Amino acid sequence: MALIINEELKAKAEIYYGDEICQDKTKFLLQEVGLPRGLLPLRDIIECGHVKETGFVWLKQKKKVEHAFSKIGRKVTYSPEIAAYVENNKIKKVSGVKAKELLLWLTVEEISAADEAAPEKITFKTTTGLYRTFPRSAFELEEDGEEAEQQKKLPPAIPAPPEKAPQAAANK
Repeated sequence: MALIINEELKAKAEIYYGDEICQDKTKFLLQEVGLPRGLLPLRDIIECGHVKETGFVWLKQKKKVEHAFSKIGRKVTYSPEIAAYVENNKIKKVSGVKAKELLLWLTVEEISAADEAAPEKITFKTTTGLYRTFPRSAFELEEDGEEAEQQKKLPPAIPAPPEKAPQAAANK
C-alpha cells in the first residue's frame, strides 16, 4: 500500500519527521481527540502529518509492526503506512491496521469511544461489519496507568503552615 500525499495536501498539513517527535505528536493527537495514548504502539516512525481542516492523519514507519495487547489477548498489525481521519472520540476510514480474530486478520475500519452508555469502552469495527468492544484501560500506556494509580494512593495534600516572619531583634 503506498500512500499518495499530494503537494496540495502537504501544504495544508503539519508534518513532522523522526521517531521521537512523531511519537509525541501521535500520542498528543490521540489524547486530544479523547482516545487512549497507547492505541497506536508504532516504532521507528519516519514521518507523520495532520491536516487539521479535514482531520486527515498519516503515519509512515520503517516496517510493519505487530503488537499484542496483553490485557485483551489480541494481536494487531500496523502497516508501514497508516492513514485515517480523526474526530472527537473517533478514528474513521482507517487504512493500514489489522486485528486478529480467531484465525483471520481483519482490516480495522473505525475505532471509537463515543458511546455515552459505556464511556470506558473502545469499539473496533472491521470492513466486514464485525465489531468488538474492549475496556479503554487495555490501550492506555503503562506510564499513564502507573501515574493514575500513584495519584490514587497519595494522601490528600495538606497545606504547609504559613512561615512566620523572623522577629526583629529588640534594641539592646
